[in-house]
Order: sequence, then structure tokens, then C-alpha cells
Amino acid sequence: MPKNVIKKPSISAAAARAMIAAATAKAGEMGFAVTVAVVDESGVLKAYERMDGAVHVSVQLAQDKAFTAIGFGLSTDGWYDFIKEDGPLAMGAPAGIDRLVTFGGGYPVKVDDVVVGGIGVSGGHYTQDMEVAQAGLKALS
Repeated sequence: MPKNVIKKPSISAAAARAMIAAATAKAGEMGFAVTVAVVDESGVLKAYERMDGAVHVSVQLAQDKAFTAIGFGLSTDGWYDFIKEDGPLAMGAPAGIDRLVTFGGGYPVKVDDVVVGGIGVSGGHYTQDMEVAQAGLKALS
């Protein structure tokens, strides 16, 4: 491979679909409808599902949670912990970084500590979204 080209590990379509299936199954068990988005390492949508009855705002929010998670390899709830004690950062980051979500429901997907994608869930309270997203992550274990 030429020196000016790099290889980037990325989540496969099959893995992304497995995550979606596990996440939507968990949401169904919990009794509510969600939207689940899985993005690749660059934040590009890889797989997506909006369950019947999922609220409209969840469409963009799930994608933004997944995008946020790959940005720094940090969960969306981790972002809140990162900025909450820093006034300028807490005010500036959400206002100045497009698509940044600072509450739960988005996680990076890592293989050997390398971010290969992200999952975002929206449709319930953020604590429920976190539980559903974690079920999606477990599909890869």
C-alpha cells in the first residue's frame, strides 16, 4: 500500500444490522418504540431503523447521538460529564459543535480500542435509550 494511503477499520453492514436487531428487540421488550442509527468510523450512516410509533424527533436525534459518539470515541452521556464543570465549554460546545448531543443514548463501537462506528438510540427517556443502545453493543460481543 502506498505511503499516502491509510486503512481505516470500519463496522461491517452485517454487524450494524445485528446491532439494530438487538436494540429494537430490547426496546420492544421494554415496551416502547425507538429509532436506532449505526454509523461507520467517519459518522456516515451504515444502518438505520425507525420502529413503528417512534416519535419523529428521534429520527435525527438517533443519528446525531451516533455521530457524537464517534467524534471523540466518547459516549453521549460521557460528554455531559466532560463539560458539566467547565462553564465556557458547557456553554460553547453544544452551541458551537454541530450535531453534538450531551445526554445518553449514543456510544462508540470499538474493536481493540479503535473506533469502528457508533450507535445512537432515541425514542425514550435518555436512560432508556442508553439501555437499548447497550443491548445493541452486546450483539457484537
